[in-house]
Amino acid sequence: MHQERTFIEKVNLFLKGLTMGGANKVPGVSGGMVAFVMGFYEELIFTFQRVNAKAFKLLLNGRFKSFSRYTNLEFLVLVMAGSMFSYFSVSLILDYFLKNYETYVWAWFFGMIIGSIYYISKDFGDWRTKNIIALIIGASIGLAISFMTPAKENDNLWFVFLCGIIGVSGMTLPGLSGSFILILLGNYVLLLVDSVNVLGGVISNVFSGNFEFLKDPVKMRYLKIISVFTAGSAFGLVSISHILGYVLKRWHQIVTAVIIGFITGSLGNVWPWKETIYKKEGTQFLLDKKGNKIVENYERYIPEIQETETLISIGFIVFGIALILMIDFYGRKRK
Repeated sequence: MHQERTFIEKVNLFLKGLTMGGANKVPGVSGGMVAFVMGFYEELIFTFQRVNAKAFKLLLNGRFKSFSRYTNLEFLVLVMAGSMFSYFSVSLILDYFLKNYETYVWAWFFGMIIGSIYYISKDFGDWRTKNIIALIIGASIGLAISFMTPAKENDNLWFVFLCGIIGVSGMTLPGLSGSFILILLGNYVLLLVDSVNVLGGVISNVFSGNFEFLKDPVKMRYLKIISVFTAGSAFGLVSISHILGYVLKRWHQIVTAVIIGFITGSLGNVWPWKETIYKKEGTQFLLDKKGNKIVENYERYIPEIQETETLISIGFIVFGIALILMIDFYGRKRK
């Protein structure tokens, strides 16, 4: 699995990780889908599989070079560094555009997912009955998840650890959005907004030599929450990857068909034209810690085509599809 990479290839891997990390934070979009489309999904899964007892034995025995080669460490560090860096860069840009140009962003994602379905399925070619059934099952599950009603926020650390395991599914299962799953579990704001913002502030304080946050119980609570969430995510990555690696080897075509189905079903999550609905208890809106209304579900509707916003949104859908087709064309040209 280990391979020597040029500097350009290393930068390219970091940028792919950056894209995957940004996608993971957006509800309805799967980082695993980015990995699948960009061609490093299987290497990612099999690399996570190498985080096992043998790897720890090599590390404990001080055989660092063997450990690095066995675990494909360079690949893992570059992708994960890009993914983590995106939470403080690409994700902030996406947050801004989602707040100010929400319909256009969803339209762009919608187009890219349509393009990705074409990209993945065009060379599949094995549409036997069992694979068609797998496709339908994947699409049905993806669609069902998109219409589920979210729960309320829960900061119990065992539940936060479970959120880490389940939420990381967006990185390992193309088409299944980890962020959207966290919305359904009620902890999206807690884990991917509030905790990440506190962590960013704490890192900034540490670099400036300010350790006052150690005396702040609110900040320490968020740091504890994000630490447990990160531990759950790491555990989930390794455990789910072992399962996926096994099934990919044994039933590669069926798994690919299910993934295509998942991605197709996820289109319901990113339908551009939707009105936000907020869950009520009695006559009161549920609020997060800052008093903001928590998104509970979406009411999708068909827009009036003559509206200017609708025409621009359709343009973004076309742009999203074109972007994936350009990536496909560039990839074929390089070969």
